Amino acid sequence: MPKMKTNRGAAKRFKLKKNAIKRGSAFKNHILTKKSHQRKANLNAPKYVHSTNVDSVKSLLCMA
Repeated sequence: MPKMKTNRGAAKRFKLKKNAIKRGSAFKNHILTKKSHQRKANLNAPKYVHSTNVDSVKSLLCMA
């Protein structure tokens, strides 16, 4: 049986942490002048994959 290949797009977007899968946040690349300081600060906070999506992300990362 051949080796499983990691989905390279998923490998660039998700980081496997000790007890969760970290993900990026959208809406923080451009047009930042109209967004409030608090909104931009919330976008910089760490985000994690929801529990309902963990299994599918793990399969993309060949962890399941």
